[in-house]
Amino acid sequence: MLTHKRIFSGIQPSGVPTLGNYLGAIRNWVAMQGKTDSIYCVVDLHAITVWQDPKQLARQTREMAAALMACGLDPAKVLIFVQSHVHAHTRLAWIFNCVARIGWLNRMTQFKDKAGKDREAASAGLYVYPTLMAADILAYHANLVPVGDDQRQHLELANDIAEKFNHDYGVAFFPTIEPLIQGVAARVMSLRDGTKKMSKSDPSDQSRINLTDDRDAIAFKIRRAKTDPEPLPEHVSGLEGRPEARNLVGILAAVTDSLPENVLREHGGKGFGAFKEVLAEALIAHLAPIQERLKRLLDDPAEIDRLLRQGAEKAAAIADPIVAEAERIVGFLPRG
Repeated sequence: MLTHKRIFSGIQPSGVPTLGNYLGAIRNWVAMQGKTDSIYCVVDLHAITVWQDPKQLARQTREMAAALMACGLDPAKVLIFVQSHVHAHTRLAWIFNCVARIGWLNRMTQFKDKAGKDREAASAGLYVYPTLMAADILAYHANLVPVGDDQRQHLELANDIAEKFNHDYGVAFFPTIEPLIQGVAARVMSLRDGTKKMSKSDPSDQSRINLTDDRDAIAFKIRRAKTDPEPLPEHVSGLEGRPEARNLVGILAAVTDSLPENVLREHGGKGFGAFKEVLAEALIAHLAPIQERLKRLLDDPAEIDRLLRQGAEKAAAIADPIVAEAERIVGFLPRG
């Protein structure tokens, strides 16, 4: 079993990420690279738990991979690959489907949220999504997962599966997974509703900053961002009950490598008009080099595909022996 720390995280192929994806996850991944083994996966298998247009899925998978690299993840320092390219994920997921209990899956609140009222019409893949997530992580014996609050329950289930597998087969094979939460802006909220997470699924493009938004689009969206009539407070305690103000202050703190306290020390007492101009300029300056790198990458899709194949080969070299041992423990005959 792994004796040192190994990070694994997956991201849905929703195309080019939002500011929320970047500040809430990707930037922290970049900061951690080189400090420990790090594995990052574009999870196209998870994506098809709901119907996807095939051409759009392929395009968005490539765009997401390019965005990860443009944001600073270096394929020479970390593994970046596409989930479906490493078959160990699905091999281990089937074993975990047989280890997990239906009662455990019935408690998963995210399935209830995504399936909505008509659960009977949801795909079986959406129902067993958490067992595939567990396989994604444990195929590499990863023990650290950068995660948001919405995925904590899935991590707990992954640990339940690992513990039951170890108990049922009398082994100490799969490690315990720990959540890893970092970053000053770990949760970036909608520009139209500060109580909701910034998301590409929001029907309003005005609710988010996309990493490909140009200067004018960023400035327009920030000017239109919802606020309240009060000036900015001078202390963080004054943001209580003001979700939109808290969100905008947090974003400026994040893109200027500062803290909300420092932002309010400089801008407290001012109205939102002047503050939004400062925020828009800071965002534009911060995102410009990322956007330049992203354009160069997307102009050369063959190079993106080469890097992803290379990442998948390295990932398989780690996962295949681990999953082969899990199959041996279960009692499967070895392949030829």
